[in-house]
Amino acid sequence: MESNAVLLESKSSPINLLNEMHQLRLLGHLCDVTVSVEYQGVRAEFVAHKAVLAATSKFFKEVFLNEQAMDNPRTIVFLNEVQVADFASFLEFVYTAKVEVEEDRVQRMLEIAEKLKCLDLSETCFQLKKQMLESVLLELQNFSESQSSEEENAAQPSVLPESKAAAVAEAEQADCPVDPPGSPADRPSNGASPEAPAAKSKEKM
Repeated sequence: MESNAVLLESKSSPINLLNEMHQLRLLGHLCDVTVSVEYQGVRAEFVAHKAVLAATSKFFKEVFLNEQAMDNPRTIVFLNEVQVADFASFLEFVYTAKVEVEEDRVQRMLEIAEKLKCLDLSETCFQLKKQMLESVLLELQNFSESQSSEEENAAQPSVLPESKAAAVAEAEQADCPVDPPGSPADRPSNGASPEAPAAKSKEKM
């Protein structure tokens, strides 16, 4: 009787694998490729593992698969027009899946990702640039709203005296009612009390 198949899956294994490969690279153990980077007279060499570079970069994958067999156990790859700091950040990213760079270097990291055909780094840079753009747009929107509110507040004092004057006029009218036009003829002229019209109307009733 066959038993049911079960899945054995480790969530930490990919991270552990990357960390171990990163430590091996930093110590120079089992490295089989040297990448020589030069930009405007500044040159540096980095040791790495072919398998890691080939798995994360189609550029390196093509280079390693197309290279001819050589007696030298370590392959040397020359990269021009790539800054040393940018390639160091690239290596850290492909070995750890993360790297910290300055904001003004994000565009350069996107360019090196496209040059070396590293899809993961390219997508990461693109998403980060999108977030940065959204943040800038949000700041501009908040600044615009604050400017408009300041302009409204600056315009309000010129309106306030008129509203105060209207309020004073209304208060005066409430204390001293103004008779409507044509009413003096209706008012009693012989010193009769204001209640006389009301008495007459009661008599008519």
